[in-house]
Amino acid sequence: MELTYSSIIENKHITEDIYQMELEFENKDVNPGQFFMIKSLEGSYLLPRPISVFDYNGKTLKLLYKVVGKGTKIFSALYQKEKVQVLGPLGNGFSLEDIEGNTALIGGGIGTAPLNYLIKKMKNKEVDTYLGFKNKIYSSENFEKYSSNLIITTETGEYGKKGFITDFVDWDKYDTIITCGPEVMMNEVIKIGIKKKIKTYVSLERRMACGIGACLGCSVKTLDGMKRACKEGPVFCADELVIEE
Repeated sequence: MELTYSSIIENKHITEDIYQMELEFENKDVNPGQFFMIKSLEGSYLLPRPISVFDYNGKTLKLLYKVVGKGTKIFSALYQKEKVQVLGPLGNGFSLEDIEGNTALIGGGIGTAPLNYLIKKMKNKEVDTYLGFKNKIYSSENFEKYSSNLIITTETGEYGKKGFITDFVDWDKYDTIITCGPEVMMNEVIKIGIKKKIKTYVSLERRMACGIGACLGCSVKTLDGMKRACKEGPVFCADELVIEE
């Protein structure tokens, strides 16, 4: 983990409220599922925002983000060569050694972002991918290249199959499931995974103020008590989580 100031290579609008920022960043140890705390030098009174690794090649870091408030709105207006404060990589990420057997990635909305870098690192494994969006798709580049099978849904039917992505998963096929997306979607994946005895890993999205475990603002209820999504997570095995009904 290090605090740096990185120059923006590109900050482009993808669709609707989704943007992709590419930064100069050299670090050999950036793992899929980890995240960075990003802070604009403009509006310095605002807290940094946690953004998952979308892609990384050893020299440049890609971050996919959704404009949801003041901080990310400022991000969307930044230009090439401007600098941002970067803290990371943070969190535990996915352990590729623990991913065994027939594997499915299940992503929803902006939660598809960390899975994009993960499947790139899993390119020597057979992996099926299921991606669900509301009406526009915006993160399919690595999935199209590395997935053994790719299914995309939109709630409106504007692209791909119409409906919720969890309705199109061939559940009985898999030994391992990895998911990230809206909480209601992940809860459904967890419940089905437990019922069918599928090893399930979840990347949780939480509001984070510090990103290093100091403020306890991103606490998650587990069978072993409260844990911090930014420190012990954001990736958890579903077996250890307490899922609220």
